[in-house]
Amino acid sequence: MTAWGNIFWTDSFLLFLMVVFCSPVCVEVPSGTEAVKGENMTLLCISCMKREEVAATTNVRWFYQPEDGQEILIYEYDGKPLEPKSPLQGRLQWTGSKDLQDVSITILNVTTNDTGVFTCHVNRTLHFEAHRHSIQNKKSITLKVTEEAGEDFTSVLSEIMMYFLLAFLTFWLLVEIVYCYRKISKAEEVTQESVTDYLAIPSENKENCSVPVEE
Repeated sequence: MTAWGNIFWTDSFLLFLMVVFCSPVCVEVPSGTEAVKGENMTLLCISCMKREEVAATTNVRWFYQPEDGQEILIYEYDGKPLEPKSPLQGRLQWTGSKDLQDVSITILNVTTNDTGVFTCHVNRTLHFEAHRHSIQNKKSITLKVTEEAGEDFTSVLSEIMMYFLLAFLTFWLLVEIVYCYRKISKAEEVTQESVTDYLAIPSENKENCSVPVEE
């Protein structure tokens, strides 16, 4: 096998190892899909197909498609940020990482007109000694803008569980109180009956009423 062949198979094997062992490490964090008018909204897009020891060139493009409208380019990062003319111009902020694993953007001062589909396109070229390998990722986020923040389902469920637990503990406490009260009342009745029986014994027989002592 020639030296060129060795280099080719070495780089190919390195790429295979990178794909097999590094891809599972990348955690896909789902982006939020509901924004509140007047607040900031971060659109998450994560593309982790890269290792620090492998040089790479990354191009990121964000597109926006309003309801009943055409898809337009709203943001591009190709070594430096570029914000073309669009309805969101001046309200977009880059919040991605320096290594471009995270290529998220933030919409400042969200308006109701921002409702629509945002799509993140990532084109990454890995530079090996013998060849280059291109990777393309695409992620779409359907954004809905509301006037007020909706109540989180998790918090609602937690509140329901809290009230249910409180009601259960209150019921259990009442059962314990009733049980203890009946137990004390029963003991008092037994004691009262013993005292009554003792008082009913004639005086001359009380002297002969002794408690047997065990040897």
